[in-house]
Amino acid sequence: MRFLPGRDTEFYAFTLLPFSFLPHTIRHRIREFIMRITLHPNYLIVLSKGLTCILLGLACCTILASNTSAQGQRWAASWTASAHGPYPSGNPSAQPILDFTFESAATGANDQTFRLIIRPGLWGKRGRLRFSNTFGTRPVTFDDVYIGLQSSAGNIATGTNTRVQFGGKNSITIAPGQVLYSDAINLAFVKTANDALLSGRKLAVSFHVVGNSGPMTWHAKALQTSYLTAPRAGSHGSEVSDTNFPYTTASWFFLDAFEVMAPANTAVVVCFGDSITDGTLSTLNGDDRWPDVLAQRLHAAYGNRFSVVNAGIGGNQITGPEKYSATTPTPGGPSALDRLERDALSHSGVTHIIWLEGINDLSRGASAEAIIAGMQELVKRVRAKGNIKIIGATITSGLGNTGAAGTPDVNARRQTINQFIRTGGLFDGVADFDAATVDANTGGLRAAFQPNSTTGGAGDKLHPNRAGYQAMGNAIDLTLLAPKQK
Repeated sequence: MRFLPGRDTEFYAFTLLPFSFLPHTIRHRIREFIMRITLHPNYLIVLSKGLTCILLGLACCTILASNTSAQGQRWAASWTASAHGPYPSGNPSAQPILDFTFESAATGANDQTFRLIIRPGLWGKRGRLRFSNTFGTRPVTFDDVYIGLQSSAGNIATGTNTRVQFGGKNSITIAPGQVLYSDAINLAFVKTANDALLSGRKLAVSFHVVGNSGPMTWHAKALQTSYLTAPRAGSHGSEVSDTNFPYTTASWFFLDAFEVMAPANTAVVVCFGDSITDGTLSTLNGDDRWPDVLAQRLHAAYGNRFSVVNAGIGGNQITGPEKYSATTPTPGGPSALDRLERDALSHSGVTHIIWLEGINDLSRGASAEAIIAGMQELVKRVRAKGNIKIIGATITSGLGNTGAAGTPDVNARRQTINQFIRTGGLFDGVADFDAATVDANTGGLRAAFQPNSTTGGAGDKLHPNRAGYQAMGNAIDLTLLAPKQK
């Protein structure tokens, strides 16, 4: 029996099914090829060989197309919180008493659920979470992990709460000292990355700690209210209501990054530093730290082409402490040099670092020369990673502060370092935060930048308030970060 051209249309239609995704003109050429082969005496053998060649060619094209698509997208950090700890070692702001939430620092969380509220710097249809047990002393297991759109307080917008998996499973155990990413998450409620209705919205990330966590890796100064169940309350992450989350915290626990799949030319700016980057004295739940102000300016100028993430830790130093571990923690966390890789360079898509640090080193007696040497070493490490620009920020004044930061000696050493930052040629650019915030008459912070925006009161003459952080965020020259013109 032979299939003749023009007679057995069902045969041709069936044969062309694997090629239905191709353009009409290509499908037509393949049809002509098949029709001609059917005239050959041994057409079945010839046809099978011909179709095999076509399918192999199409497979190669598909792989190339897939790779091209992959090259057009990449993971980009959208939110970060630099881990330190273990809890309660750190410098939280406006923190409720957590004695009823955690029975002891040694046992940590006990069969309870966290609902952490985070604000993405970049939206995308696909995301992933990074969990950290960096400063834990035992394995910690999480299950029933969910991510959804916050509606209000600890409540989640109906229809958005999405299960998160790890290697296709609903639970994950993280060894001490380790960080792990979740599987990619399809965020169905994100219609487009540029959706204006998502601007300023926050995500609720819920997870259940199985048994006792032991010492908890955390970020103390979230300046963001999150929610917790009582100990031994069990798993409640799938619930959209916050009824079973009676306790609050102004810190983040275990979660240290959220990333989205974004265009490959997306720029990720890491704001690296101490409490003045972390946002001390800014508004609780107000998102008005200087990195937040910078993010608003970049989005206004360039749209969704930038993500700005915060890698500040209150009390952090460049040169110290010499050693840091879960068993010998200090409130400011590991030194900037020790944590650079984990808290900045390891995040996906990093293109720029803006670095403000040094006042805590000065307060502890470090010389200007030692701090400058630390800056040179850190910049050297950044340069070794390749095409990442690093912008140095001048250290703001603490003159008049009742602590060590307020002395004339510290101020003199600070000015020496600032002169180096401005003129030393070490950095790819300079953000002159000192000039933006200093009172020329007193040498301290401007009076309008001193009152405490977190809890009220006079402030400490070291940390700027909301107005001061706005001045700092507005002082950054956006051309230092601007995408290249094609």
